[in-house]
Amino acid sequence: MSEPTGDKQPEKRWSKLWRPPFKWYLLWVPTGGILMFVAGIVFWGGFNTVLEATNTEAFCTSCHEMHDYVYQEYQKTIHFKNRTGVRATCPDCHVPKPWIYKIIRKIRASNEVYHKIMGTIDTREKFEAHRLELAETVWATMKSTDSRECRNCHAFISMDLAKQDPSAQKKHTIEYIRESGKTCIDCHKGIAHELPEGYE
Repeated sequence: MSEPTGDKQPEKRWSKLWRPPFKWYLLWVPTGGILMFVAGIVFWGGFNTVLEATNTEAFCTSCHEMHDYVYQEYQKTIHFKNRTGVRATCPDCHVPKPWIYKIIRKIRASNEVYHKIMGTIDTREKFEAHRLELAETVWATMKSTDSRECRNCHAFISMDLAKQDPSAQKKHTIEYIRESGKTCIDCHKGIAHELPEGYE
């Protein structure tokens, strides 16, 4: 048998590259994929747990600014206590239910954390000084979403207009809403909190 020529040696080297090697360390590829999958589930579960924990009335009223000021007012309204026993909590009105909008709201809420740290409204006097600005921000948000959070509980098609006064009957018709371009918050400011001083 003749010796392989120098021309065939490089061919053999290249063919080794195309041969699938079976080595134990290749098990790290599927193992790594499984570990990444499990880590993703753990991260997602933890993220959603924190998200829901920060989406409760208890969390919203855990700082004294909310508990001592607006929460006390809210407890005197029909959204807190009524004949049907249905309560709208802070997140029901202030946090969207659709996931992507909820995340956007949570990101915006980081500004509130900053002001909490800075003590922007840590006294009743400071709070009242900023109250109109705070209310207008919430009202503008509600207006921009066509009062989406109000509609989680209130639907025009479910309203018994005959039980409303004539003015409300007119304003709750689909025709009036289309023509006026108004949404819930345009008429119902102050429904769960006192109106700020200086509001007209």
